[in-house]
Amino acid sequence: MDRQFDFLVIGSGIAGLSFALKCAPLGSVALITKAHSEDGSTNRAQGGIASAVEATDSVESHIADTLEAGAGLCRVEAVRTLAENGPEIIRQLIDWGVRFTRQRVNPQETYPYHLALEGGHSHRRILHADDLTGAEVMRALLEEVKKFPSVRLFESHTAIDLLREGDGEGRCCGALVLDRATGETERVLSRVTVLATGGAGQVFLHTTNHEVSSGDGIAMAWRAGAECADMEFMQFHPTSLAIPGADNFLISEAVRGHGGILRNQLGEAFMANEHPRKDLAPRDIVARAIDRQMRLHGLDNVWLDVTHIGDRDLRFFFPNIYRECRKYGVEIEKTPIPVVPAAHYMCGGVKVDTNSETTIPGLYACGETSCTGVHGANRLASNSLLESVVFALRAAEDAKRYLAMPAPKAPAARPVRRFSPMGAEWKDEELELRTLMWKKVGIVRNDADLADAALEIEALRTRVDIAWKNSPVLNLRLSRLRNLSQVAALLVEAARLRHESRGLHFSTDWPEKAPVAEHIVLAKGKEPRREV
Repeated sequence: MDRQFDFLVIGSGIAGLSFALKCAPLGSVALITKAHSEDGSTNRAQGGIASAVEATDSVESHIADTLEAGAGLCRVEAVRTLAENGPEIIRQLIDWGVRFTRQRVNPQETYPYHLALEGGHSHRRILHADDLTGAEVMRALLEEVKKFPSVRLFESHTAIDLLREGDGEGRCCGALVLDRATGETERVLSRVTVLATGGAGQVFLHTTNHEVSSGDGIAMAWRAGAECADMEFMQFHPTSLAIPGADNFLISEAVRGHGGILRNQLGEAFMANEHPRKDLAPRDIVARAIDRQMRLHGLDNVWLDVTHIGDRDLRFFFPNIYRECRKYGVEIEKTPIPVVPAAHYMCGGVKVDTNSETTIPGLYACGETSCTGVHGANRLASNSLLESVVFALRAAEDAKRYLAMPAPKAPAARPVRRFSPMGAEWKDEELELRTLMWKKVGIVRNDADLADAALEIEALRTRVDIAWKNSPVLNLRLSRLRNLSQVAALLVEAARLRHESRGLHFSTDWPEKAPVAEHIVLAKGKEPRREV
């Protein structure tokens, strides 16, 4: 039997929850999440959320910093929408119960919440909840969502493919969804569908992302015919903890904002020679500088020195980082932290307008799944949580119009397919793909490596497609690999088409920036398109 809702939200991070909260009073909402509701990138976000809320700061300054970090590729209208809505969004989050860290000194005489400084920002404008901002946001939003009986949360449910009206060319009308507990699929039909599945960091061997970040929303949207843009711009966070067993743990950029200094094995503060903002340069510059140091000196990592900051501040502002490092034997008040870059944030994604609607009517994309144009060629630190809420609420406002329209007609039902649990099958192929992407499509790229990667990914996708069509019972890991390989193919295709170095995409064959900044737009069955 089909399930019917007014709104289908795929993903339970900050973007999906914000949309659900806005639409809960309007109709029925299905909230689909493939693991537990608190899993995903939002819960792991440490730094905070950027907004010009303090008297000496301004919206124009926030806009300028975002445009500078974006290396000429930001869509100005989207950036202005982000920055202008920032203060209101902060008030909304506080109304929803988010408890940001307050000032320790004279809170009555200044802005009451502590504001951190991060790379690329000219002012202190990062609101945070210690160094676990994402977890605090998730706590508050989940508690708020539970107040609405109109919202039904489906945990351990995975969206497999989107559904479109008629012959697959009309409105989006929901998704085929797998109940991971039973292995059975069902159709969840809706007037409005929202992709809020997060990013695709798992396409790379080393990543700060949770294992659920496998590009599902991007891959599903592409298969359904939606346009994707700026897929070559994967942001590598400069500082993930480089200790065996501590995979995926991030050392927040706020640590450098508080005075942390990157050093090589000689103790040299190498960022002083790389950028006027030194350790607070935009992330693409810092990540490449670390990569050069590692290659030049044959290092497995560099070091982030916070020993001069003081134990009291470290414990107060970064309690989680302090505890996590001690767990692995690093006393950060005494010893520099070993760090290495890791895949962190997808700046591209499903192309949307300023209301977050994709090129498929009735289908919206929010958060890291989407490409609003805010981030351009390089995301400014802590803009992502703000972008998620701003554009999710705009999507919810815009989506109201679909409630006044007749419900879309679902396509003819197909035979039900069953899935087996995630097993060892296809595990080696996934590891090979992620290793390939890390080695040949990483921080520094070249034409030969990209061409090799394209051939290997195409061969893998062919094998995956054959297995997908012919297997009587589908393996859940095959579904994951289907999405990962699709995102990898899009990323490599866009990277091969970009004959320049800009922001997060750096090519040794094309080291200069082109005079005109162009977005590369990809869609299934269509020639790539360039947009200014």
